[in-house]
Amino acid sequence: MLRHRIRLLCLASLVSVALAVPVAPAASTDSYDPWPGLVQDIFNNRPMNDGSDVIGIEMPARAEDAAIVPVRLRTKLSPGDNRRIKTITLVIDQNPAPMAAKFTLAPDANVTEISTRVRVNNYTNVHAVAELSDGKLYVTKTYVKASGGCSAPAVKNAEEAKNRLGQMRYRQFARPEQGPASNIREAQIMIGHPNNSGLQMDQITHLYIPAFFINELHLWQDDSPVLAMEGGISISEDPNIRLTYVSNGAKHFRAEAKDTDGHVFQHEWNADASGT
Repeated sequence: MLRHRIRLLCLASLVSVALAVPVAPAASTDSYDPWPGLVQDIFNNRPMNDGSDVIGIEMPARAEDAAIVPVRLRTKLSPGDNRRIKTITLVIDQNPAPMAAKFTLAPDANVTEISTRVRVNNYTNVHAVAELSDGKLYVTKTYVKASGGCSAPAVKNAEEAKNRLGQMRYRQFARPEQGPASNIREAQIMIGHPNNSGLQMDQITHLYIPAFFINELHLWQDDSPVLAMEGGISISEDPNIRLTYVSNGAKHFRAEAKDTDGHVFQHEWNADASGT
């Protein structure tokens, strides 16, 4: 469904370019607010509650590179709150395909932070919508000044991207509160993939490169789920996910990614029990 919607959006965008009509004119971003329509399209018009005490979103006010804009999501529920965050949906309002990613947090992993990098196509609000175990949606937002991220040329050429396709790297980081007595872990998964948006032009042929991206990612510690991501064209080239979670003492950390051409990439690493 997401893939079909993205294809339609990409096609509409390319037709607009051919007619010299911008997809999202900069002059209109101040007068047109797409958010009400996105609430209807993505969330079926479900009520949105103030999420300032539930979910935090951090992004630079002005991006240095619109094709790789860092975003950090963190939970803000108090330790005594019996509710938990089930999913976090990241929406970049002015992007051609606004739903950048949907993260599903496993009940027992206690994921408290998620960081990644995204493409930003225009000056825009960026919303983070958390669905809690009480069945309600909670929203917060930030504003980012950037443009052209979805059509920016890939950093790597096609041959290099092909050779690196599906390569995965895993890193585990030490945190001040970590140590042998702590179960808190911070890990990073990096995937070699062009994540083509469908709006980028081949610099040699001057033809548009078809959309081709990671649309699913699943992470486990041993056989226990940690995090799942449904991704789209707004996730930057070479997807990069960093997260903080609670270890269950697992010996291994495992990842599986799928892309829109049906490729499946899997890898497993030893997990450092010391948390360093």
